Amino acid sequence: MTAYDQFDALLYDHHASGLEGDTAFYVEEAKQAGSGVLELGCGTGRILVPTAQAGVSIIGLDRAPAMLALAEQKLAALPPAVRDRVSLTHADMRDFQLDAALQLITVPYRAFLHLLTLKDQRRTLACIHRHLVPRGRLILDIFDPDIETLAAHSGPLGPVLKQDRIFQHPQTGRRIISWEARRYDLERQLLEQSTVFEEVDTEGRSLSRTHRSLTLRYVFRYEMRHLLELAGFRVEALYGDFQRGPFSHGGEQIWIARKVETERKPS
Repeated sequence: MTAYDQFDALLYDHHASGLEGDTAFYVEEAKQAGSGVLELGCGTGRILVPTAQAGVSIIGLDRAPAMLALAEQKLAALPPAVRDRVSLTHADMRDFQLDAALQLITVPYRAFLHLLTLKDQRRTLACIHRHLVPRGRLILDIFDPDIETLAAHSGPLGPVLKQDRIFQHPQTGRRIISWEARRYDLERQLLEQSTVFEEVDTEGRSLSRTHRSLTLRYVFRYEMRHLLELAGFRVEALYGDFQRGPFSHGGEQIWIARKVETERKPS
């Protein structure tokens, strides 16, 4: 799993701004649950904070202390009533232990793809299952692998860096230009992404370059369904976008699944 440090956390909200409609979608689902909500991979609180502002008590869990520290800063600027609705926990989604009866557990913004092995995926889903109340729900989103994209970026040669976005450094105020390159490992189902953050002065001269790498394990539609069913969930919906549109290949996989209680065999 990727380890996010202070540099990553500082720039995260500027270059990883989420997907269209995802915050409103998760806030709406949390409001329907009413209470007992846990967000895995909460990061800097991009979805967590609006959820609390909507009146929902929520637990945010993340394994990166630097990301949680930024979430704490955001919460510190909010009214006490909002802060009191949030509990932040430093833990790993593969093996967390909470003393809470959870109605809803979410894994937004493709955080599930940080799990790079089948073992870790199954461990995480089993842990989620244990923490949900009977008929509690799990909601997660991942991207759907596009076959043409996989084929185009899976060659033996390293991919070319392409400009991704430009934003202002939150501390220095200087421009940051991010450059990205992606490669897909078809055998292991891995997306390997390299990003270079280049800080430039007012004349456009490069002052510094910082390299970061990210690895995700992409999951195909029926593979994900099978994982959920093996873990004791019944799929209730699969959407292709956060406006609850139908699933389409190469877009998003937005899963809503409900915990199924396993039948006890008579002794």
